[in-house]
Amino acid sequence: MQRDTGSGRPSTPSGPTARIRRRRGSNEVPLDVDKANGSHLLVNDRNKYKSFLTRAYSTIWMIGGFAFIIYMGHLYIWAMVVVIQIFMAKELFNLLRRAHEDKRLPGFRLLNWHFFFTAMLFVYGRILSQRLVNTVTTDKVLYKLVSRIVKYHMVTCYFLYIAGFMWFILTLKKKMYKYQFGQYAWTHMILIVVFTQSSFTVANIFEGIFWFLLPASLIVINDIAAYVFGFFFGKTPLIKLSPKKTWEGFIGASFATMISAFLLANILGRFQWLTCPRKDLLTGWLHCDPGPLFKPEIFAVPEWFPEWFPWKEISVLPVQWHALCLGLFASIIAPFGGFFASGFKRAFKIKDFGDSIPGHGGMTDRMDCQMVMAVFAYIYHQSFIVQQSLSIEMIIDQILMNLSIEDQRALYSKLGEIILGES
Repeated sequence: MQRDTGSGRPSTPSGPTARIRRRRGSNEVPLDVDKANGSHLLVNDRNKYKSFLTRAYSTIWMIGGFAFIIYMGHLYIWAMVVVIQIFMAKELFNLLRRAHEDKRLPGFRLLNWHFFFTAMLFVYGRILSQRLVNTVTTDKVLYKLVSRIVKYHMVTCYFLYIAGFMWFILTLKKKMYKYQFGQYAWTHMILIVVFTQSSFTVANIFEGIFWFLLPASLIVINDIAAYVFGFFFGKTPLIKLSPKKTWEGFIGASFATMISAFLLANILGRFQWLTCPRKDLLTGWLHCDPGPLFKPEIFAVPEWFPEWFPWKEISVLPVQWHALCLGLFASIIAPFGGFFASGFKRAFKIKDFGDSIPGHGGMTDRMDCQMVMAVFAYIYHQSFIVQQSLSIEMIIDQILMNLSIEDQRALYSKLGEIILGES
């Protein structure tokens, strides 16, 4: 006997195109809606002023908080980077997460975070170990303890990773292999993406806040300028991956970023707090010889300048010429990090990676260009700014790092004998 289905309720089509499935709590948007929204430029968007105000409000709060953290110093900036990493990892982990499969794998989510914090310990241990040693040099007990920790840092991280690897193997379940190995590969890709850029970012911070702040600020300036120019003048689409980007916004932002790079470098380069490298993990104020890059050079204004021009001489820091290179990269190359993220989101049919920042999306949406810029800033600094020859400080750092107290005393005695013999 057939079951009566005529209960008065409208029948629900069961075909594959009858309705669009939407995962609970995700940012996935239907394809038709995505196409409809993507086909409109900002200049024609009816809701653009509401979106503009929301975005502007969030931007003001972010800039204010960022400025406060910069004022607090290197360790606080590092802590901010760690928090950003955690948010990015959370958003990316959730991208391929399936609630149904996770219920059948209790504790599987913890494995992702085990690998994440193991990678964090390894990367930051490599970057900050010498500075940690420099911090406790005056205390013999702490110095010996820290030296032991640093010495066995790599093997500790290795066995933590092996423990996670064994954990993963032991949790494999029949009919879940494909999902579990997919998550394993996805986790490692996230670690590469997140920690590659963050390691360069942290290295820039301790080389001098200037080398972190200027590139990061240029990306923010370029992003804001592109939005403003596109908002008021955008008519010509730039790239299909990001339909709301326009040539007018791209070109206008490029000019604004280059000018800002030259002027901002002059302002930031005059504060030792920003230009001095941090060799330890303390929070005190820094004082150092700024070096030739941050010592002003005076240029006379050409005679053909108009008489109403108020200055007869212009003070320029040599680092401003380097800032132009950073500005050029931030204008032309770094936006492709955003285009890559746009293509990535379209591949997964999501609008944003998250919703933690009103008007901007998730943390990953804000860091796409920053990741590209941080790597370039570090490579540029190491290639064209840092002197490659050995210095006394570098040799002393290696001695403190690798020699015991007894070996240091023996080295001291040997150097004394050599110096006395030569004199």
